[in-house]
Amino acid sequence: MYHGRSTGKGPSTPTQIYQQPPRLLIVHIALPSWAHIYSNLCEALQNFFCLACSLMGPSRMSLFSLYMVQNQHECILPFVQVKGNFARLQACISELRTLQKEGCFRPHSTSLQLAVEDGLQQFKQYTRHVATGAALSYTSLEITVLTSQPGKEVVKQLEEGLKDTDLVRVRRLQVVEITEGVLECMDSVSPVEEPSSDESSVLGTDIDLQTIDNDVVSMEIFFKAWLHNSGTDQEHIHLLLPSRCFSNISRTGDDSMCLKCDLQERLLSPSLLPGTADGSLRMDDPKGDFSTLYQMASQSSASCYKLRVIKALNSSGICESLTYGLPFILRPTSCWQLDWDELETNQQHFHALCHSLLKRQWLLLAKGEPLSGGHSLRTPASTFYVIVPSRSPTLLVKAVATRELLLPSPFPPLPEDPTDVSLKTVERVLDSLELEPTYNPLQAWSHLYSHLSNTLTKLQGRIQPSLESRALRKHPCKAGQLQTNRVRATVAPLPMTPTPGRAPKMPAASKPSSEVFFWPSKGEEYPSGP
Repeated sequence: MYHGRSTGKGPSTPTQIYQQPPRLLIVHIALPSWAHIYSNLCEALQNFFCLACSLMGPSRMSLFSLYMVQNQHECILPFVQVKGNFARLQACISELRTLQKEGCFRPHSTSLQLAVEDGLQQFKQYTRHVATGAALSYTSLEITVLTSQPGKEVVKQLEEGLKDTDLVRVRRLQVVEITEGVLECMDSVSPVEEPSSDESSVLGTDIDLQTIDNDVVSMEIFFKAWLHNSGTDQEHIHLLLPSRCFSNISRTGDDSMCLKCDLQERLLSPSLLPGTADGSLRMDDPKGDFSTLYQMASQSSASCYKLRVIKALNSSGICESLTYGLPFILRPTSCWQLDWDELETNQQHFHALCHSLLKRQWLLLAKGEPLSGGHSLRTPASTFYVIVPSRSPTLLVKAVATRELLLPSPFPPLPEDPTDVSLKTVERVLDSLELEPTYNPLQAWSHLYSHLSNTLTKLQGRIQPSLESRALRKHPCKAGQLQTNRVRATVAPLPMTPTPGRAPKMPAASKPSSEVFFWPSKGEEYPSGP
């Protein structure tokens, strides 16, 4: 399958770096399992798009389209830009909630294949239409089929149906099976849980198969992966270690061992979301550059940002008060431009480094090497980082303070013997607390989703009346005539051969219904958490 290479020349911009490929989501509905899935799916989609539409800075998602396959395929949402279209996305989710949940129907064997072909054709038409006015930064599409049917059967069905279809514009085709089992305990879910080899594999003609649990948290985690920078055109970071005693490894001109790594965010910065408690602090740049390290790595196109290891530290040799900013994760690169031997050797050395650091109980102190913007006599300031190993094949990177940033802070020794009365009082208070072995962020709700949803709804409410009043001034309605909202696809849907005895069904996004922009009723609103 085609993995597009960037054809633009010159330095990459943050918009090019962060923006994900266009995505087509096909919801494959089967009864009666849909009745047990739809609520969790709709809530997860609602929560995800609250985040995606609220994040400041360059848009991380470009285009999104949604198809539904029941007894036949239907375009619920044509391709739209995600940012600035929360109302259309929310209306689309509301329509999913109203789909048939009981009874039975006879699905056509070609409906899923036709949904893929129709979505791909609409994407091609959209790109041709838009490309007449501006150059596009995306040329390929990622397609995800969400199903409650056995995943391997769906994969075989797609392989057979699409064997004669031109998929050169498809970057990735993925089947995600939603399992009927619900998690017994949320503690078992990890926010960075990756599918194991049993859960995610590549079958047949490059169709990925993955399973997720039928609960809101698991679905949210799956959708949030769409916000990651998953580009494979170039590695993000070069981690340089002294290598005088090594010979058969990746080397640089200054006699250093070079591990080529990709950079991944550990969490979203609150400063990128409007109205959050930490939004006024602006510890990270709100324009979309998440920290100095991520900014430098993302804007480096001609040469990778370098982290040069200068010292080793004991695992207990760093005070947490000296770290700042958001942590980031380093992984072995998956850059497609490297040959297989280099990728494998690089991965093996990365894993060996993680094992060795854990065995020695060491941390690494590294210095970032800034990228000079041309010939300058001024020496740019450096940033230092501490690199922490983990039990997974990843390294955690945190910025650490330097002498220039340090403020005087008195730390007098703790008195050895507090008074008996105070000690007993405090111990009674501590004994009343529930003790947990670890902190699980999946059990901590901040009501952020409901806050973002309300903020976006109010914003849309201010914009919509002004648009309607402008339309009324231009095209006043006749007496007794109601004006209805109509969502129009940018590209007309493909004509499909109707099933014998059945009239062709038009996409829901083109229905002349005033419901399409209405918010869900109180009974339909998604839960915002406790």
